Amino acid sequence: MAFDFHKDMKRYFDIQYKTTRDFIIPFIEQKKTILPGHKVLEIGCGEAGVLKAFLEKDCTCVGIELSEHRVKTATQFLQKEVNEGLIKLISRDIYEIDPEKDVSFKFDFIILKDVIEHIYNQEKFIPLLKGFLNPGGQIFFSFPPWYMPYGGHQQTCKSNILSKLPYYHLLPMPLYKGFLSLLGESEGIIKGLEEVKDTGISIERFENIINQSKFVISERRFYLFNPIYKFKFNLKPRRQYGPVSMMPFVRNFFTSAVYYLVE
Repeated sequence: MAFDFHKDMKRYFDIQYKTTRDFIIPFIEQKKTILPGHKVLEIGCGEAGVLKAFLEKDCTCVGIELSEHRVKTATQFLQKEVNEGLIKLISRDIYEIDPEKDVSFKFDFIILKDVIEHIYNQEKFIPLLKGFLNPGGQIFFSFPPWYMPYGGHQQTCKSNILSKLPYYHLLPMPLYKGFLSLLGESEGIIKGLEEVKDTGISIERFENIINQSKFVISERRFYLFNPIYKFKFNLKPRRQYGPVSMMPFVRNFFTSAVYYLVE
């Protein structure tokens, strides 16, 4: 079965909030201090646990999320802040958003936490982010490299075996789908995992897109143990070992999360 926190939205909200408070914000503030009044956009905000940490810094926040159900849940969790106009939650495809018409201002920070690996046509999407940024704005990305043990997001499977088995997402698509079906996963779960397989991104391809998009990487960090594991599994975060982090392609297999700040 899937891990319990994938079904308990309040717990997942709290996990996202604590990870942002304790790890993402300190990572960003190595380069730029987050000040009251700064405008923050999260793309793929889910239940908006990440944005809660920025609200505590007195930022003005906007969350864009494709799932209308998740936006409704986020609104319930942050009802006070929504009522006070401190956060705006939008249920739409990011490709349909015009920052000037739909939001009326641009942003000092854009957050994409574990989202870029779900977005199609990343070569088209990343350059579009320039239209959402104020001068000097920063974009934070985190994602699990596709080749890492659970880069296929198979931890969301219902099967106890499939949710804990590493690396099988690297099978050719027909074998992968057949294996999932054989062990009883539903068509809906298989379709979601198939989409991740189609859009999964490696460290090298991400950095190539960033360079081609005329962004500059101002900070990066590779993790052997993802910081979010502290709150999911009580596992202490650990940075990737220096020699491994410098080995192109190979590092993807042993790095559970990467953090980037680009400008």
